[in-house]
Amino acid sequence: MSETIATSEDAVLGGRLRLRQPTTGHRAGHDAILLAAATAARAGDRVVDLGAGVGTAGLALARRVDGVALVLVERESHLADLARDNARANGLQAEVAVLDVTADAAAFAAAGLGPDSMDVVLMNPPFHDAARHRASPDAARAGAHMATSTTLELWTHAARRMLKSGGVLTLIWRADGLGEVLAALARGFGSLALQPVHGQAGKPAIRILVRAVKGGRAPTQLLPAVVLNEAAGVPNEDVVRVLEGRGALALAAP
Repeated sequence: MSETIATSEDAVLGGRLRLRQPTTGHRAGHDAILLAAATAARAGDRVVDLGAGVGTAGLALARRVDGVALVLVERESHLADLARDNARANGLQAEVAVLDVTADAAAFAAAGLGPDSMDVVLMNPPFHDAARHRASPDAARAGAHMATSTTLELWTHAARRMLKSGGVLTLIWRADGLGEVLAALARGFGSLALQPVHGQAGKPAIRILVRAVKGGRAPTQLLPAVVLNEAAGVPNEDVVRVLEGRGALALAAP
């Protein structure tokens, strides 16, 4: 990795995970930690974190669930290098594939991610609507945050291709884009479970966490919301526990 890229070392999960990451651009935040806490996995599962960045979500999941076979997929080589270093520094096992999520099936297969081969996929795709949000002048940050009209369709297609029948996809998206999520999952996924995320009690949801099963047929479930802060602005104690790595969200329950 180039020495010209300035990095910092930061603690997440209440210090249970330390990450080296660029000082500018997209950085680890609540979304990635909530995604990890919403993902159900068991020892021995083959797990893929799509668009992993420096590995935040995937490594947070590996810290909570021992024995997963984790693959971190990231298109930017400098971030992939950091993800590899972060796994090593935290004593976690992870393969890293430098690969664009929108690449074709042959590219995924060449990276050991062939069709019907994975048990779990988690992903935090770029989800801001370019028509309503001004892109960051930082190209890396903009690329990590801004969605195109096909982003969600392409990412869910990649997940669907990799997952075994009965495999599980967990994703996080902006709450006002729920219709887009349901449309993208209409082909090949079912047994949906949805968990809204509210920044503050009494305010509209800002994120939606979704679990979907490849080939699932069970009715859709709407789970109790995650509320980051109480009405007075005080952090919700249950959520603090999750963000510090001392618990998981209801979506992660089998």
